[in-house]
Amino acid sequence: MDSLRRIFRIGIGPSSSHTMGPRRAAKIFSKKHTDAHRFEVTLYGSLAATGKGHMTDIAVIKPLEVIAPVDLKWLPKTFLPYHPNGLLFRSYDENDNITDEWTVYSVGGGALSEGKGENDMFKNSPVYKLNTIKEIQRWCESTGRGYWEYVDQCEDEGFWDYLREVWAAMKDSVERGLDTEGALPGPLKLARKASTYYVKARSYKASLQSRGLVYSYALAVSEENASGGTIVTAPTCGASGVLPAVLYHLSNGHNFTETKILHALATAGIFGNVAKYNASISGAEVGCQGEVGVACAMASAASCQLFGGSPAQIEYAAEMGLEHHLGMTCDPVCGLVQIPCIERNAFAACRALDAQLYATFSDGMHHVSYDRVIEVMKQTGHDIPSLYKETSTGGLAKNYEY
Repeated sequence: MDSLRRIFRIGIGPSSSHTMGPRRAAKIFSKKHTDAHRFEVTLYGSLAATGKGHMTDIAVIKPLEVIAPVDLKWLPKTFLPYHPNGLLFRSYDENDNITDEWTVYSVGGGALSEGKGENDMFKNSPVYKLNTIKEIQRWCESTGRGYWEYVDQCEDEGFWDYLREVWAAMKDSVERGLDTEGALPGPLKLARKASTYYVKARSYKASLQSRGLVYSYALAVSEENASGGTIVTAPTCGASGVLPAVLYHLSNGHNFTETKILHALATAGIFGNVAKYNASISGAEVGCQGEVGVACAMASAASCQLFGGSPAQIEYAAEMGLEHHLGMTCDPVCGLVQIPCIERNAFAACRALDAQLYATFSDGMHHVSYDRVIEVMKQTGHDIPSLYKETSTGGLAKNYEY
């Protein structure tokens, strides 16, 4: 498995697969062709279907247009074999001859792939030798250590400084979101709710206040993401509100030290990484179960660790966080990362705390493992028709046009 740096990416919303990935690809291609006279970019499948709502056109054009004009083609009904989010870049000379072409895929969480296996330019040397939670849990129980200590053993020396930056960016996104009012960009004219929820939550008695604050924190980050603000993929932009909401709430409400929060982040990362490695975190590939579902699993594991959960209890919390999102479709209205995405982040954050509590009450013993749920998520994602996988042609998105 790759470094957790590739699960936690600090970047601009609203979509890791539709905005961050394509922008990164365009920058790579532009650097190779600084003498081009014209560019042509073709977007395929899900990337084309919801690209305008996700600002894919802006993400792709900006890095290229400083060099030469860009022609953008949209082919939403054409799916390349490797992944639903395909891009074809072409550069032209002064005689309008093609000088180079490059097919690349935005595979989720801001990551790119050429679909070439071992010959892929984006193929990284593995950082983790153990690729399932079963293996990692066995290591934890045999050594008396925690999941975060396995992360510490595998990552480089600068990792904890990077994770400190991630936590700072997460807190900033919560606080900016709480302090910002007005409508989100796009045709839905959706009003921001985080600030209002925060104010209302603080007026309730403690039993209700806690839940309301978690809502407000998740809304704050998700609204920042929807408006193109700086957030952290956890594991994606569309699910970026879940983990920060839970950790921000627990940090403030229970006075956990920064060190404990960073350890919890590392644990969250390893559960997200296993899901990414063995299945997918791309909504275009497996639906929202791979985004909000995995985010909920990550937050469940992190919070369970903070409350003293054993490796078995932490695994159980994560399993429940993902299991109860199985089958969740990705059908963003108008192709925007707003409805139902923002509310899903708020509910998933609270569900993560429920999973943590349920697992903490247990002895950690249960029948269905986290690894098994990942297998089921992958198969379920393959079985879900494409109209429910970030194409905005079915489900809640049906009959809406951007």
